Amino acid sequence: MILVSFDATESPKPPADLPPIRGLLPSTLIDWPGKIATILFLPGCNLRCGYCHAADLLRPGGEEIPFAHVREYLAAKRAWIDGVVVCGGEPTIHPTLPALCRELKALGMAVKLDTNGTRPEVLARLIADGLIDAVSMDVKTTLDGRMVELAGCAVDLEALERSIALLLEAPLEVEFRTTCCPAYVDRDAVEWIARRVGPRQGRPGAAYVLQRYEPSHAQEPALRELRPYTAGEMEELLATARKFNPKTRLRGA
Repeated sequence: MILVSFDATESPKPPADLPPIRGLLPSTLIDWPGKIATILFLPGCNLRCGYCHAADLLRPGGEEIPFAHVREYLAAKRAWIDGVVVCGGEPTIHPTLPALCRELKALGMAVKLDTNGTRPEVLARLIADGLIDAVSMDVKTTLDGRMVELAGCAVDLEALERSIALLLEAPLEVEFRTTCCPAYVDRDAVEWIARRVGPRQGRPGAAYVLQRYEPSHAQEPALRELRPYTAGEMEELLATARKFNPKTRLRGA
C-alpha cells in the first residue's frame, strides 16, 4: 500500500530500530477530527477479521517507504500538518513502535494511534512515556463469543477489556469505534458498547463512532455479499447508542 510515490534508490532503507512503513496518506481531515493529519500505515495484524479491507497490509513483503521520505515530507509541511495518525494493520505488534513515535515527536508532530486494543501493555507504555496524544480503539462487537468469531483467530478478551479501561482513564484524546457489520453488530451490541465507553459513576466517558460497513473489500466472500445497514438503519443505531453515550456520532454513513 504505497499512497505516495518515491524513488527508493535515492534514500536508505528505514533504520533497523523503526517499524516498516507500507503506506503514507499525505493529508486527511476525517481521521483525526479537528486536525489536518498525515497517515502512516504499518503492515501486519494479529487478528483476521473477515471484513478487513487492508489486504495489502496483511500480506508479507511489499514495498516500504523509507523513513527519510516521511521525515522530509513532514518537515516540509510542518506549517500546516497538525499531526500523524499511525495505523495498520495493527501498529502495536511492532516492538519498535515507540521509536517511531519518538521520531515523529522530534519533528514536532502530535501522534494519534489507531489500534484494535489487543495489547494493553503497549498502550500503557506509550501513554506513560508521553509518546501519543490521541487513540482510536476499535471495539468491534460485544466482548464474548461474537468477538472471537469476528476476529477469525484466538483473541484475549480480557486484554481488550484492559485496553478499554486504560483508555477511559487516560489523559489524552480518546475515541472508540465500531464498524457496523450486520453479521456481528446489531442494536444490542451497539447498546453494550455505548454503555461500556459512555459516562457512568462520575466518569465523563469517551467519544464513540459508528462506521457503516463497506462489503466490497471484505476478505471473506460471504461478507462481500452481505447487505450493509441502510442510512436509516444507521440512524437508528445512532439513536440507540446516544441513549447511553451522548458523545456518539456517525462516520461514513
